[in-house]
Amino acid sequence: MLKSWLALLALLLAAPVTAQSLGPEDFISVDPAQARLGQLLFYDKILSGNRNISCGTCHHHDHAGGDGLSLGIGEGGTGFGPERTAGIGADRIGKRIPRNAPALWNLGHRSVDTLFHDGRLSVSDLYGNGFDSPAEEWLPEGLDGVLAAQALFPMAAQFEMAGNPGENQIAIATHGRIDAGWPILAKRVRTIPAYGEMFVAAFDHIETADQVTIVEIANALGAFIAAEWQSYDSPYDAWLAQGMALAPAAENGRELFFGTARCATCHAGPLFTDQDFHALGLPAFGPGRTRAFDPMPRDVGRMGETDRLEDAYRFRTPSLRNVALTAPYGHNGAYPTLEAMIRHHADPAAARAAWMPEAAGLPAAPWLAAADFAVRHDRFEMARQARALDIRPLALSEAEIADLAAFLDALTGETADQRPLGRPATVPSGLSVD
Repeated sequence: MLKSWLALLALLLAAPVTAQSLGPEDFISVDPAQARLGQLLFYDKILSGNRNISCGTCHHHDHAGGDGLSLGIGEGGTGFGPERTAGIGADRIGKRIPRNAPALWNLGHRSVDTLFHDGRLSVSDLYGNGFDSPAEEWLPEGLDGVLAAQALFPMAAQFEMAGNPGENQIAIATHGRIDAGWPILAKRVRTIPAYGEMFVAAFDHIETADQVTIVEIANALGAFIAAEWQSYDSPYDAWLAQGMALAPAAENGRELFFGTARCATCHAGPLFTDQDFHALGLPAFGPGRTRAFDPMPRDVGRMGETDRLEDAYRFRTPSLRNVALTAPYGHNGAYPTLEAMIRHHADPAAARAAWMPEAAGLPAAPWLAAADFAVRHDRFEMARQARALDIRPLALSEAEIADLAAFLDALTGETADQRPLGRPATVPSGLSVD
């Protein structure tokens, strides 16, 4: 009797009790003409203050919707991906982007209502415009959803796309109020004849180009992101829908993932995320996403949005679909490999102690070097971050870590590198395309 009970228990532990299928019906519907327009805008540097960076620079097709860096090089840099440099002379960057560029996979899923590592954008009636966002009551009405709203904020961010105060119209306007630069960007776009014609064709309520606002631009970008980055044809999906066997190591990893390794506690559902916030105690470095009163370059995560002490150092659980393509890992890109990230989950204290700055993918910027790891010398801040931990240590062998990594690799879509639209060769502004 005991033997039968143990066999049943083993079966239950192995079964993917939280496994859920994913398909095209689970995504918001978008207009193809708007998505095509969004593709061009996504890679067009016309949306940046100095016309030198696009959304695609940091969320590039060649890097699975990311940039391959721990902390990105925003406005003032040159190139894209791991080869992007920090610029030279007066145009060089003044600060690294404080967080890792998140991948865009499956953000058009109907369940997604909160975005950014700290969740500072969410669907809400708080300000009467449909969203709780950094723009508060100044966020324009008419946005189709959270993806459209998200697209607006990099354009208004100094170190991402807007530029430094005083050096261009957008930076000057945005420095006064977050929404003040958006009308200027909209005029830039709609006065390009090719864009004007496409907006008239793609939006029923737009009869002439002069009616185009930042709302239509954001809605087109949201449509592109929602349509372009859908992925649900991985080996795991074939196992789930058709019973096709996974490779032995991946199967072992699947059993661990949904069983004794407890990964599915947070990485649950069809997107492999509970869309909640958790403190992992990752190694700290970089400029941090600081608030005006922060005494050092730290990142308090979710607490920066909510001002609740219990949210300190918590960050949003990322989706694991196509995760094998989106290194480095963590809200600050602390770990270059899946295996390293898994080891951290298994023993955060040991992983933090063993972590070396060389693991961070940071393009050379000697003028920033003194600040890159400054927070690590503040023993009180390091102690606070070490105490804020939502994961329990777990003994995993190197073989089990390899099996878990193999399962995560099995979440890679078979057509992940074959996107519907891809990167355009040219854009209507005539500016270069990264």
